[in-house]
Amino acid sequence: MNGGADRQASALRALFLLDPGLVFLNHGSFGACPQPVFEQYQFWQRELERNPVAFLGRRSAELLRAAREQLATYLGAGADDLVFMPNATTGVNVVARSLALQPGDEVLTTDQEYGACDATFRVVCDRTGAVIRRVAVPLPFEPAAFVPRLMAAVTPRTKLIFASHVVSTTALVFPVAELCARAREAGIPTLIDGAHAPGLIDLDLAVVGADYYTGNCHKWLCAPKGSAFLHVRREHQAALQGGIVSWGWLADELAAGGGGHTGFDAYVGTTPLERRLQWQGTRDIASYLTVPAALDFLAAHDWPVRREGCRQRALQLQREVLSRNGLSAIAPDEALTQMVPIPVRATDGEGLRRWLYESRGIEVPVTQHGGQTFVRVSVQAYTTGDELAALLSALRDAGA
Repeated sequence: MNGGADRQASALRALFLLDPGLVFLNHGSFGACPQPVFEQYQFWQRELERNPVAFLGRRSAELLRAAREQLATYLGAGADDLVFMPNATTGVNVVARSLALQPGDEVLTTDQEYGACDATFRVVCDRTGAVIRRVAVPLPFEPAAFVPRLMAAVTPRTKLIFASHVVSTTALVFPVAELCARAREAGIPTLIDGAHAPGLIDLDLAVVGADYYTGNCHKWLCAPKGSAFLHVRREHQAALQGGIVSWGWLADELAAGGGGHTGFDAYVGTTPLERRLQWQGTRDIASYLTVPAALDFLAAHDWPVRREGCRQRALQLQREVLSRNGLSAIAPDEALTQMVPIPVRATDGEGLRRWLYESRGIEVPVTQHGGQTFVRVSVQAYTTGDELAALLSALRDAGA
């Protein structure tokens, strides 16, 4: 990394609230929020407390719509087809628990899905008598073989295909647009877990074409924690059921003047998604309302350009580690982003992660899949050359 680029990264690091003594190479897990975005988050929290009745009872639906409209524009979607969620796992839960699965029905997925989401389908299938079919995605990853491999596992009982866009453990980018197109031709709905995708890769939901797509804003979009979304094609929206039954379920009755309440649209909304999923009682919606500020921050700092620069630095870091430890990459460069899975020789992944943090002050996840161990490094626009050098030195000293 040259001196000018390093100075830019250091200047950006100063805009984040991260501990200055921490080598932070784990943006992928929970993200990091810039100070000006966090200040906007706190503004919305204070605005709520100035008049909670007016904020939640009369202003919230309009404020949430404005935030959804800006997010929808960024994602290539319609605001009426989006609803905010606290995280992508919640979005997966909403869809999974709304499916009309019967005994013997099948949910087709991969062996690389996020543990919490895999657990969601285990619980749902146990309760309904449906079956999870996990298709192995071998390493090294071959992007061209991914869709044919999954579609070859489809049976007449397949009721849903569920896959990650960017895998948590291995950081691979799955070709989900092709998968969704093939599944639609076969008449099978798709649910895509895009927890890492927004802000990490170019994302156009119209191009992806999933029936259901959920993604986080608090990771690579740098919004506050607890901000995510669920996007649903129009024909599926009325069938979704949120975890909480609240006023939106009584929308028609309230519109007719029943229940002694008026002005219900101010908080339950007008679309099926809003009425079923948006109003969940007294909760802090400040993180949702701050998403536009996060998008504005990224735009003001040329994030797409910085993102590609980070990706090239991440790939170079991977090459340096692999050239030293004699291992091979698990995927071609086109299947990787600025979050890279670097194979290492360690067998005790948790032990290595703990040693890196406790002895060197490096926050980085160490993951395992298919008998291999990976240091999953996130190179963000605020990552300096000294931080990457510190990781290289630490891995060398650890014999990894």
